Amino acid sequence: MIADSTELTRLVLAPNAGPMTLQGTNTYLISADWTSSVVVDPGPDDPEHVASLVSIAPVALILVTHRHPDHTDAIGRLHEATDAPVRALDPAFCRGGGAVLLPGSIECAGVSIDVVPTPGHTDDSVCFHLPDDGPGGSMLTGDTILGAGTTVIAHPDGDLEEYFESLNVLESYGALRVLPGHGPQLPALDEVARRYRNHRLERLEQVVAVRRALGPGVQGDALVQAIVDRVYSGTPAQVRFAAEKSVAAQCAYLDRQGRT
Repeated sequence: MIADSTELTRLVLAPNAGPMTLQGTNTYLISADWTSSVVVDPGPDDPEHVASLVSIAPVALILVTHRHPDHTDAIGRLHEATDAPVRALDPAFCRGGGAVLLPGSIECAGVSIDVVPTPGHTDDSVCFHLPDDGPGGSMLTGDTILGAGTTVIAHPDGDLEEYFESLNVLESYGALRVLPGHGPQLPALDEVARRYRNHRLERLEQVVAVRRALGPGVQGDALVQAIVDRVYSGTPAQVRFAAEKSVAAQCAYLDRQGRT
């Protein structure tokens, strides 16, 4: 499905809806005049999805917010179809001479795209700031901020301390439009970042309470499972693994903070 998103972007929703992907992966195309475009997160390796991307405007550059396959599996097919270079923070996903992403501005398709490293969900997560995308600009947030619910801290790749720092960075940009990797766009980045932080802090207090109740004799995977059973008791079975990853990240964070 192709839909207008903002003044400088178009959204192509990938056909991979599911418990972890919500309605599907949001693939964005960016352009000032649509004589060429930048693709952000090619999505799943689906021929029809890739054909939709190619049909909108010639692709000059492919960018990746993070390494998860629902965002990256179509890299090879899209690169082969367009010969456009692929740039990511993780060099394993770069193609066609595309350089590893670094903080700074990329000029392509008539648009300035600022690279904003935001580790936490994964260690290679980045966001893309479009300062000229309408009043106040917009931020493509990948899975760092979603359009519904909250994201997973994918321990050990993800790190909660880094995630808190990334939320601080995003909050500093103010009330930008949020263009997430899944779900609908949101109107105010700073408010969402604060909400995400408060949610994580509340969860941490719940985890601390369970750890204290269980005592020091419960550690490792047994501790993670016990916390999930108590703090995430309503989690559907098909996404329990995500809760386990987030709990492991919370425990690692608390251990580093010296909190029991």
